[in-house]
Amino acid sequence: MKLFDVYPLFDIAIDHGKGCKVWDEKGQEYLDLYGGHAVISIGHCHPHYIEVLTKQLNKLGFYSNSVQNPLQKELAERLGKACGYDDYQFFLINSGAEANENALKLASFHNGRTRVLSAEKAFHGRTSLAVEVTNNPKIIAPINNNGHVTYLPLNDLPAWEAELAKGDVCAVIIECIQGVGGIKVVTEEFAKGLAAACKKYGAVLICDEIQCGYGRSGKFFAHQWLGIKPDLISVAKGIGNGFPMAGLLISPEFVPVYGQLGTTFGGNHLACASALAVLDVMEEENLVENGRVVGDYLIEKLKELQKTEPHIVDVRGKGLMIGIELDIPYKEVRTRLVKEQHCFTGCAGTNVLRLLPPLCLTKAEADDFIERLKKVM
Repeated sequence: MKLFDVYPLFDIAIDHGKGCKVWDEKGQEYLDLYGGHAVISIGHCHPHYIEVLTKQLNKLGFYSNSVQNPLQKELAERLGKACGYDDYQFFLINSGAEANENALKLASFHNGRTRVLSAEKAFHGRTSLAVEVTNNPKIIAPINNNGHVTYLPLNDLPAWEAELAKGDVCAVIIECIQGVGGIKVVTEEFAKGLAAACKKYGAVLICDEIQCGYGRSGKFFAHQWLGIKPDLISVAKGIGNGFPMAGLLISPEFVPVYGQLGTTFGGNHLACASALAVLDVMEEENLVENGRVVGDYLIEKLKELQKTEPHIVDVRGKGLMIGIELDIPYKEVRTRLVKEQHCFTGCAGTNVLRLLPPLCLTKAEADDFIERLKKVM
Protein backbone atom coordinates (compact mmCIF):
# COMPACT_ATOMS: atom_id res chain seq x y z
CA MET A 1 0.00 0.00 0.00
CA LYS A 2 1.18 3.55 -0.75
CA LEU A 3 0.12 6.93 0.58
CA PHE A 4 -2.73 8.79 -1.12
CA ASP A 5 -0.92 11.66 -2.80
CA VAL A 6 -2.63 14.90 -1.68
CA TYR A 7 0.27 17.31 -1.08
CA PRO A 8 3.29 18.38 -3.17
CA LEU A 9 6.14 17.65 -0.77
CA PHE A 10 9.67 18.93 -0.40
CA ASP A 11 12.18 16.08 -0.64
CA ILE A 12 13.05 16.58 3.03
CA ALA A 13 12.28 14.46 6.07
CA ILE A 14 12.45 16.41 9.35
CA ASP A 15 14.04 14.33 12.07
CA HIS A 16 14.12 16.57 15.15
CA GLY A 17 13.68 20.14 16.32
CA LYS A 18 14.46 22.66 19.03
CA GLY A 19 12.86 26.07 19.51
CA CYS A 20 12.56 27.75 16.08
CA LYS A 21 14.87 25.31 14.31
CA VAL A 22 14.50 21.81 12.84
CA TRP A 23 16.99 19.32 11.39
CA ASP A 24 16.52 16.80 8.60
CA GLU A 25 17.74 13.20 8.52
CA LYS A 26 21.06 14.33 7.05
CA GLY A 27 21.69 16.76 9.89
CA GLN A 28 20.95 19.93 7.89
CA GLU A 29 19.59 22.73 10.10
CA TYR A 30 16.58 24.82 8.99
CA LEU A 31 15.17 28.05 10.42
CA ASP A 32 11.44 27.45 10.92
CA LEU A 33 9.37 30.53 10.08
CA TYR A 34 6.31 28.34 9.42
CA GLY A 35 5.86 26.58 12.76
CA GLY A 36 4.35 23.50 11.16
CA HIS A 37 1.49 25.66 9.81
CA ALA A 38 1.06 27.80 12.97
CA VAL A 39 0.86 24.70 15.15
CA ILE A 40 4.16 25.04 17.03
CA SER A 41 3.32 27.79 19.49
CA ILE A 42 5.94 27.36 22.22
CA GLY A 43 8.75 25.99 20.05
CA HIS A 44 9.80 22.51 19.03
CA CYS A 45 10.53 20.01 21.80
CA HIS A 46 10.26 22.39 24.73
CA PRO A 47 11.63 20.49 27.79
CA HIS A 48 8.63 21.33 29.99
CA TYR A 49 6.24 20.12 27.28
CA ILE A 50 8.14 16.84 26.95
CA GLU A 51 8.22 16.38 30.72
CA VAL A 52 4.47 16.96 31.18
CA LEU A 53 3.44 14.63 28.33
CA THR A 54 5.86 11.90 29.42
CA LYS A 55 4.59 12.07 32.98
CA GLN A 56 0.97 11.88 31.83
CA LEU A 57 1.65 9.00 29.42
CA ASN A 58 3.28 7.04 32.23
CA LYS A 59 0.13 7.61 34.27
CA LEU A 60 -2.79 7.35 31.79
CA GLY A 61 -2.91 8.07 28.07
CA PHE A 62 -6.62 7.80 27.38
CA TYR A 63 -10.01 7.02 28.78
CA SER A 64 -13.37 7.87 27.27
CA ASN A 65 -15.56 10.88 28.03
CA SER A 66 -18.00 8.61 29.90
CA VAL A 67 -16.15 9.49 33.12
CA GLN A 68 -14.85 12.71 34.63
CA ASN A 69 -11.48 13.99 33.55
CA PRO A 70 -10.13 16.57 36.00
CA LEU A 71 -7.59 17.75 33.42
CA GLN A 72 -10.46 19.05 31.25
CA LYS A 73 -11.79 21.20 34.07
CA GLU A 74 -8.32 22.48 34.91
CA LEU A 75 -7.70 23.37 31.27
CA ALA A 76 -11.03 25.19 30.94
CA GLU A 77 -10.32 27.25 34.06
CA ARG A 78 -6.72 28.04 33.05
CA LEU A 79 -7.66 28.95 29.49
CA GLY A 80 -10.56 31.13 30.62
CA LYS A 81 -8.24 33.18 32.83
CA ALA A 82 -5.49 33.36 30.21
CA CYS A 83 -7.72 34.69 27.45
CA GLY A 84 -10.25 36.68 29.51
CA TYR A 85 -13.26 34.45 28.84
CA ASP A 86 -13.64 32.75 32.20
CA ASP A 87 -17.45 33.07 32.02
CA TYR A 88 -17.61 31.05 28.78
CA GLN A 89 -18.04 27.27 28.40
CA PHE A 90 -15.50 25.01 26.69
CA PHE A 91 -16.06 22.02 24.40
CA LEU A 92 -12.97 19.95 23.62
CA ILE A 93 -12.45 18.29 20.25
CA ASN A 94 -9.66 17.24 17.88
CA SER A 95 -9.16 19.62 14.94
CA GLY A 96 -9.91 23.10 13.68
CA ALA A 97 -12.37 21.90 11.06
CA GLU A 98 -14.22 19.98 13.76
CA ALA A 99 -14.30 23.08 15.96
CA ASN A 100 -15.91 25.14 13.19
CA GLU A 101 -18.25 22.28 12.30
CA ASN A 102 -19.54 22.15 15.87
CA ALA A 103 -19.76 25.95 16.07
CA LEU A 104 -22.03 26.05 13.03
CA LYS A 105 -24.17 23.19 14.35
CA LEU A 106 -24.48 24.83 17.75
CA ALA A 107 -25.50 28.13 16.14
CA SER A 108 -28.21 26.37 14.15
CA PHE A 109 -29.47 24.53 17.24
CA HIS A 110 -29.55 27.90 19.01
CA ASN A 111 -31.71 29.89 16.59
CA GLY A 112 -33.15 27.26 14.25
CA ARG A 113 -31.84 28.96 11.11
CA THR A 114 -29.73 27.54 8.27
CA ARG A 115 -28.13 30.39 6.30
CA VAL A 116 -24.51 31.41 6.97
CA LEU A 117 -22.43 34.41 5.91
CA SER A 118 -18.74 33.85 5.23
CA ALA A 119 -16.00 36.00 3.73
CA GLU A 120 -14.56 35.77 0.24
CA LYS A 121 -11.21 33.91 0.33
CA ALA A 122 -12.12 32.43 3.75
CA PHE A 123 -10.76 29.07 4.86
CA HIS A 124 -12.48 27.23 7.72
CA GLY A 125 -11.63 23.55 7.20
CA ARG A 126 -12.26 20.49 5.07
CA THR A 127 -15.13 18.68 6.78
CA SER A 128 -18.74 18.96 5.60
CA LEU A 129 -20.02 22.29 7.01
CA ALA A 130 -16.53 23.73 7.45
CA VAL A 131 -15.69 23.24 3.78
CA GLU A 132 -19.03 24.72 2.74
CA VAL A 133 -18.14 28.03 4.45
CA THR A 134 -14.67 27.90 2.83
CA ASN A 135 -14.57 30.05 -0.30
CA ASN A 136 -12.68 27.64 -2.55
CA PRO A 137 -14.73 25.75 -5.16
CA LYS A 138 -11.79 23.39 -5.75
CA ILE A 139 -12.26 21.69 -2.37
CA ILE A 140 -16.08 21.85 -2.06
CA ALA A 141 -17.41 18.49 -3.25
CA PRO A 142 -20.90 18.32 -4.80
CA ILE A 143 -22.19 16.61 -1.63
CA ASN A 144 -21.04 19.63 0.42
CA ASN A 145 -22.54 22.31 -1.83
CA ASN A 146 -25.93 22.70 -0.16
CA GLY A 147 -26.52 26.41 -0.81
CA HIS A 148 -26.42 27.44 2.86
CA VAL A 149 -23.65 29.99 2.45
CA THR A 150 -23.36 33.53 1.07
CA TYR A 151 -19.80 34.81 0.54
CA LEU A 152 -19.20 38.53 0.97
CA PRO A 153 -16.18 40.86 0.56
CA LEU A 154 -14.07 41.24 3.68
CA ASN A 155 -14.46 44.65 5.39
CA ASP A 156 -17.48 45.63 3.22
CA LEU A 157 -19.83 46.35 6.13
CA PRO A 158 -22.87 47.53 4.09
CA ALA A 159 -22.90 44.24 2.17
CA TRP A 160 -22.92 42.18 5.38
CA GLU A 161 -25.51 44.41 7.06
CA ALA A 162 -27.81 44.08 4.04
CA GLU A 163 -27.73 40.29 4.25
CA LEU A 164 -28.21 40.25 8.02
CA ALA A 165 -31.19 42.60 7.72
CA LYS A 166 -33.08 39.87 5.85
CA GLY A 167 -33.52 38.22 9.25
CA ASP A 168 -32.79 34.64 8.19
CA VAL A 169 -29.05 34.40 8.91
CA CYS A 170 -28.10 31.66 11.36
CA ALA A 171 -24.44 32.60 11.79
CA VAL A 172 -21.59 34.76 10.60
CA ILE A 173 -18.17 33.09 10.60
CA ILE A 174 -15.07 35.23 10.22
CA GLU A 175 -11.27 35.05 10.52
CA CYS A 176 -10.10 38.36 11.97
CA ILE A 177 -6.84 37.77 10.10
CA GLN A 178 -7.35 35.58 7.04
CA GLY A 179 -4.62 32.96 6.76
CA VAL A 180 -5.07 31.06 3.50
CA GLY A 181 -6.73 34.17 2.05
CA GLY A 182 -3.43 36.06 2.13
CA ILE A 183 -3.06 37.61 5.64
CA LYS A 184 -5.94 40.02 5.14
CA VAL A 185 -6.71 41.89 8.39
CA VAL A 186 -10.26 42.81 9.46
CA THR A 187 -10.72 46.50 10.30
CA GLU A 188 -12.04 47.64 13.67
CA GLU A 189 -14.91 49.56 12.05
CA PHE A 190 -16.03 46.47 10.15
CA ALA A 191 -15.73 44.16 13.17
CA LYS A 192 -17.72 46.40 15.50
CA GLY A 193 -20.40 47.06 12.89
CA LEU A 194 -20.68 43.35 12.10
CA ALA A 195 -20.98 42.40 15.78
CA ALA A 196 -23.71 45.00 16.30
CA ALA A 197 -25.63 43.81 13.24
CA CYS A 198 -25.42 40.16 14.37
CA LYS A 199 -26.86 41.13 17.74
CA LYS A 200 -29.61 43.25 16.18
CA TYR A 201 -30.80 40.53 13.79
CA GLY A 202 -30.27 37.47 15.99
CA ALA A 203 -27.35 35.90 14.13
CA VAL A 204 -24.58 34.04 15.98
CA LEU A 205 -21.11 35.56 15.57
CA ILE A 206 -18.36 32.94 15.23
CA CYS A 207 -14.71 33.99 15.29
CA ASP A 208 -12.40 31.40 13.74
CA GLU A 209 -9.22 31.81 15.81
CA ILE A 210 -7.71 28.53 14.67
CA GLN A 211 -4.73 30.13 12.94
CA CYS A 212 -4.78 33.75 14.14
CA GLY A 213 -5.50 32.93 17.80
CA TYR A 214 -3.57 31.56 20.77
CA GLY A 215 -1.18 34.50 20.97
CA ARG A 216 -0.22 34.58 17.30
CA SER A 217 -1.46 38.14 16.69
CA GLY A 218 0.18 39.63 19.79
CA LYS A 219 -3.01 39.32 21.85
CA PHE A 220 -4.45 36.02 22.98
CA PHE A 221 -7.13 36.26 20.28
CA ALA A 222 -6.95 38.37 17.14
CA HIS A 223 -10.49 39.69 17.64
CA GLN A 224 -9.34 41.30 20.90
CA TRP A 225 -7.56 43.93 18.81
CA LEU A 226 -10.98 44.91 17.46
CA GLY A 227 -13.06 45.41 20.61
CA ILE A 228 -15.66 42.71 19.94
CA LYS A 229 -16.85 39.67 21.89
CA PRO A 230 -18.03 36.75 19.71
CA ASP A 231 -20.68 34.21 20.70
CA LEU A 232 -18.46 31.29 19.69
CA ILE A 233 -14.67 31.10 19.31
CA SER A 234 -12.96 28.15 17.61
CA VAL A 235 -9.38 27.27 18.57
CA ALA A 236 -6.90 24.62 17.43
CA LYS A 237 -3.35 24.54 16.02
CA GLY A 238 -1.27 26.29 18.73
CA ILE A 239 -3.36 24.95 21.63
CA GLY A 240 -1.45 21.64 21.74
CA ASN A 241 1.92 22.55 20.15
CA GLY A 242 1.62 19.59 17.79
CA PHE A 243 -0.66 17.26 19.72
CA PRO A 244 -4.02 17.00 17.82
CA MET A 245 -6.22 19.26 19.88
CA ALA A 246 -9.01 21.82 19.41
CA GLY A 247 -11.81 23.49 21.29
CA LEU A 248 -14.82 25.74 21.11
CA LEU A 249 -15.40 28.62 23.53
CA ILE A 250 -19.15 29.05 24.00
CA SER A 251 -21.05 32.06 25.31
CA PRO A 252 -23.01 31.61 28.58
CA GLU A 253 -26.20 32.23 26.56
CA PHE A 254 -25.89 28.75 25.03
CA VAL A 255 -27.45 25.99 27.15
CA PRO A 256 -26.01 22.49 26.60
CA VAL A 257 -28.39 19.70 25.59
CA TYR A 258 -27.25 16.11 26.04
CA GLY A 259 -26.76 14.32 22.73
CA GLN A 260 -26.34 17.37 20.49
CA LEU A 261 -22.53 17.38 20.57
CA GLY A 262 -20.05 14.63 21.37
CA THR A 263 -16.56 13.29 20.76
CA THR A 264 -14.55 10.11 21.25
CA PHE A 265 -11.01 11.46 21.42
CA GLY A 266 -11.63 15.12 22.22
CA GLY A 267 -10.16 16.32 25.50
CA ASN A 268 -8.36 13.05 26.23
CA HIS A 269 -5.77 12.96 28.98
CA LEU A 270 -2.72 13.42 26.75
CA ALA A 271 -4.41 16.21 24.78
CA CYS A 272 -5.25 18.12 27.94
CA ALA A 273 -1.75 17.59 29.33
CA SER A 274 -0.30 19.05 26.14
CA ALA A 275 -2.59 22.09 26.30
CA LEU A 276 -1.79 22.69 29.98
CA ALA A 277 1.93 22.48 29.24
CA VAL A 278 1.49 25.04 26.45
CA LEU A 279 -0.27 27.45 28.82
CA ASP A 280 2.50 26.94 31.39
CA VAL A 281 5.18 27.96 28.91
CA MET A 282 3.16 30.79 27.36
CA GLU A 283 2.67 32.33 30.81
CA GLU A 284 6.17 31.70 32.18
CA GLU A 285 7.96 32.95 29.05
CA ASN A 286 5.47 35.76 28.19
CA LEU A 287 5.06 34.38 24.68
CA VAL A 288 1.99 36.43 23.75
CA GLU A 289 3.94 39.60 24.51
CA ASN A 290 7.00 38.20 22.74
CA GLY A 291 4.88 37.50 19.68
CA ARG A 292 3.76 41.13 19.62
CA VAL A 293 7.22 42.63 20.22
CA VAL A 294 9.17 40.39 17.85
CA GLY A 295 6.32 40.46 15.32
CA ASP A 296 6.36 44.29 15.28
CA TYR A 297 10.15 44.18 14.88
CA LEU A 298 10.01 41.70 11.99
CA ILE A 299 7.26 43.65 10.20
CA GLU A 300 9.31 46.86 10.57
CA LYS A 301 12.41 45.15 9.14
CA LEU A 302 10.40 43.73 6.24
CA LYS A 303 8.95 47.16 5.46
CA GLU A 304 12.47 48.59 5.45
CA LEU A 305 13.46 45.84 3.01
CA GLN A 306 10.41 46.68 0.86
CA LYS A 307 11.85 50.18 0.25
CA THR A 308 14.89 48.70 -1.50
CA GLU A 309 13.38 45.50 -2.89
CA PRO A 310 10.92 46.30 -5.71
CA HIS A 311 9.52 42.75 -5.85
CA ILE A 312 7.96 43.16 -2.37
CA VAL A 313 4.55 44.73 -3.01
CA ASP A 314 3.18 44.75 0.55
CA VAL A 315 3.93 43.61 4.10
CA ARG A 316 0.94 43.06 6.39
CA GLY A 317 -0.28 41.17 9.45
CA LYS A 318 -0.12 41.34 13.22
CA GLY A 319 2.23 39.75 15.71
CA LEU A 320 3.81 36.63 14.26
CA MET A 321 1.21 36.18 11.52
CA ILE A 322 2.79 38.03 8.62
CA GLY A 323 2.23 38.15 4.88
CA ILE A 324 4.81 39.29 2.31
CA GLU A 325 3.08 39.98 -1.01
CA LEU A 326 5.33 39.64 -4.05
CA ASP A 327 5.13 40.44 -7.76
CA ILE A 328 7.30 37.45 -8.67
CA PRO A 329 6.29 33.77 -8.32
CA TYR A 330 6.02 33.16 -4.58
CA LYS A 331 6.34 29.41 -4.94
CA GLU A 332 9.78 29.84 -6.48
CA VAL A 333 10.85 32.19 -3.67
CA ARG A 334 9.55 29.76 -1.05
CA THR A 335 11.29 26.81 -2.73
CA ARG A 336 14.61 28.66 -2.96
CA LEU A 337 14.33 29.71 0.69
CA VAL A 338 14.10 26.03 1.60
CA LYS A 339 16.67 24.59 -0.80
CA GLU A 340 19.28 27.38 -0.81
CA GLN A 341 18.79 29.18 2.49
CA HIS A 342 17.42 26.31 4.60
CA CYS A 343 14.43 28.27 5.85
CA PHE A 344 10.78 27.20 5.97
CA THR A 345 7.95 29.63 5.21
CA GLY A 346 4.38 29.13 4.01
CA CYS A 347 2.37 30.62 1.19
CA ALA A 348 -1.13 32.06 0.90
CA GLY A 349 -3.47 34.12 -1.22
CA THR A 350 -2.52 34.93 -4.80
CA ASN A 351 1.19 35.61 -4.27
CA VAL A 352 1.96 35.88 -0.55
CA LEU A 353 4.72 34.34 1.57
CA ARG A 354 3.16 33.47 4.92
CA LEU A 355 5.19 33.61 8.15
CA LEU A 356 3.84 31.68 11.17
CA PRO A 357 6.89 31.00 13.38
CA PRO A 358 6.80 29.71 16.94
CA LEU A 359 5.96 32.46 19.42
CA CYS A 360 9.42 32.11 20.97
CA LEU A 361 11.08 33.61 17.87
CA THR A 362 13.87 36.02 18.85
CA LYS A 363 14.90 39.29 17.20
CA ALA A 364 18.20 37.65 16.26
CA GLU A 365 16.30 34.88 14.44
CA ALA A 366 14.11 37.51 12.76
CA ASP A 367 17.29 39.27 11.54
CA ASP A 368 18.62 35.91 10.34
CA PHE A 369 15.47 35.39 8.27
CA ILE A 370 15.76 38.87 6.73
CA GLU A 371 19.30 38.09 5.55
CA ARG A 372 18.23 34.76 4.05
CA LEU A 373 15.30 36.41 2.27
CA LYS A 374 17.57 39.14 0.89
CA LYS A 375 19.82 36.52 -0.69
CA VAL A 376 16.90 34.80 -2.41
CA MET A 377 15.32 38.05 -3.59
